[in-house]
Amino acid sequence: MPYDLRHLKGVRKISALTAYDYLMAKVVDEAGIDIVLVGDSLGMVVFGARDTKEVTIEDMIRHTGAVMKGVKKAMVVCDLPLESCVSVERVLADARRVKDETGCNCMKIEGKPELVRALVDAGFEVMGHTGLKPQEADSFKVQKGDHILEEARAIERAGASSVVIECVPADLGRKITDELKIPTIGIGAGPDCDGQVLVLPDMLGLNPEFKPKFLRKYADLHEVAKNAIERYKEDVEKGIFPSASQSY
Repeated sequence: MPYDLRHLKGVRKISALTAYDYLMAKVVDEAGIDIVLVGDSLGMVVFGARDTKEVTIEDMIRHTGAVMKGVKKAMVVCDLPLESCVSVERVLADARRVKDETGCNCMKIEGKPELVRALVDAGFEVMGHTGLKPQEADSFKVQKGDHILEEARAIERAGASSVVIECVPADLGRKITDELKIPTIGIGAGPDCDGQVLVLPDMLGLNPEFKPKFLRKYADLHEVAKNAIERYKEDVEKGIFPSASQSY
């Protein structure tokens, strides 16, 4: 799939999911998802942190490299972490590291149109991000206000080829989508965005305690995995695993 998603706006909806490792990236890609986002949400769903703020560029490079090995068709996007977004010099240096060490050429930036412009001018594809910005937020609440539309406009002017809109009222998601020429990818931004993204472990039901309003769970893998592990434990304790057919 081409890195530039603008040709899909108004043609069909765009599907996106996060992935953080080789095997799950392979599954997501085989399912035909358009965009695989290596999100800094890995800080929470992989490392168990309270937020994304402590994720490092080394974390992102390691996980993006793993995802790139599993993806054959989808567009892969690397979330640049908070520590990368402190200056033009730092963001360019870290984006070049991501590209050189993983092969991924599309970066995602939360807000900061000036950094979007610097990356675009340096030849990178950029996905913007407005609304709730976890790298800045102290709490995860619905975001409102005209400043969100203004930031989306600035991100588009800076040269981004798409923009994530997170946790805003549906009417604001629709307004931004109607106004921008680039595709909008919503997460908690209503049904009228050009595409949707979810965090993969969330939509697979791996964290039963996580129940935000915007989330639809398509499986209950927490129970599936727990039941399988319980059966394995029982077989080991009974001495029926491994069987003769599983022995050399």
